[in-house]
Amino acid sequence: MPGARRSSLRIGDPDRSPSATRRGPTVFAPGAPTGRFEVAVWHHERLDPDFAEERILWSRGYRHVAGIDEVGRGCLAGPVAAAAVILPPNWKPRGLRDSKLLKPEDRRRLDVEIRARAVAWSIAFVGPELIDRINILQATLLASTLAAARLQVRPDALLLDAVSLPEVRIHQRVLVSADRLCASVAAASVIAKVARDALMAEMDVRYPGYELARNKGYAAPEHRAGLAALGLSPIHRLSFAPCREREQMGLWDDAAADAVDADALGEQADEAGRIEEAEPVD
Repeated sequence: MPGARRSSLRIGDPDRSPSATRRGPTVFAPGAPTGRFEVAVWHHERLDPDFAEERILWSRGYRHVAGIDEVGRGCLAGPVAAAAVILPPNWKPRGLRDSKLLKPEDRRRLDVEIRARAVAWSIAFVGPELIDRINILQATLLASTLAAARLQVRPDALLLDAVSLPEVRIHQRVLVSADRLCASVAAASVIAKVARDALMAEMDVRYPGYELARNKGYAAPEHRAGLAALGLSPIHRLSFAPCREREQMGLWDDAAADAVDADALGEQADEAGRIEEAEPVD
């Protein structure tokens, strides 16, 4: 993104945090520059994210650091969602963790607090027809890119979980398990999860029989049973097994799945977060 603010110092890739100096095994990470990332043992031991990675970037002149995370990548139905969040320096809500580790009521509480206190936040959806057309990896990268672009405060750097965004021309720091390590990425995981869960509850009313409010579109037994009984709805991903093995039945008089696009799905989530000027701390 042209015009991003940074210090006059020459800035290269930030150093690893002290904990990351120990080398571990690598994992396959599609979309990453090298295709693989190192995984240290402490990645999986950490539960409470902090600002260690954000401070590295702040100290190098990157003022507004946005965390980005996605949800819904492995679902059979519905969109993939991505959120971007810029937190005030050293503020995080009580109990913030990766959204997968939280109870629904805790996610909803954190969602309200993050939207109220964040410097900026945004959410983007990419719908099932586009997922089928470009594949789930490219759809995830697109949703993450849209989320970064929709922030009303221009980010100077991004923190991402295992994938980089080739179309975004600002500094990016990619980590494995970033949603467990970085407060801003954990915050993004929460608001993305809450927004997508609410959307899938609405889709459950529109397309009953798949228990979408309960399983959120994942391949749970009741969802598979609905597929066997009803066939596919307009929001199912036709390129995903077991959807590929099913036929679309004429039960639904809705428009095709392309009506469930990023703009239609994200209208309520595409509001701007509160904008505040935040100074990095040493």
